[in-house]
Amino acid sequence: MSTIFTQIIKGNIPCYKIAENAKFLAFLDIFPLVKGHTLVIPKIEVDYIFDLPESELSEILLFSKAVAAKIHKAFPEYQRIGISVIGLEVPHAHVHLVPINSADDINFTRPKLKLEPQELESIRKKIIEG
Repeated sequence: MSTIFTQIIKGNIPCYKIAENAKFLAFLDIFPLVKGHTLVIPKIEVDYIFDLPESELSEILLFSKAVAAKIHKAFPEYQRIGISVIGLEVPHAHVHLVPINSADDINFTRPKLKLEPQELESIRKKIIEG
């Protein structure tokens, strides 16, 4: 059985796509910590990020860097774009890119936002149109 992320990659489940290339996909987290919270996933289905081949492991960080720059431009009120790899929620390697002003902004025990589809689409456009 493929993961929900694999279903998103295949186009079976829609997402709010931010960026994509042959190896990776970035899309908005639909239950974000803050507006702009984005997930970056490899297109190969690997559960644990450190099981990725070395080339993909280094390339996911470079891909994430470019996505983080777009997020930061869209949300300049945040000092940084934090990065977190937890890997427990979905058995498919993924990176969280989260706009932050403090370490608490990337605390995953905090309540998640509940955004309407129109707002998620607006955030997506704000990020990709830069």
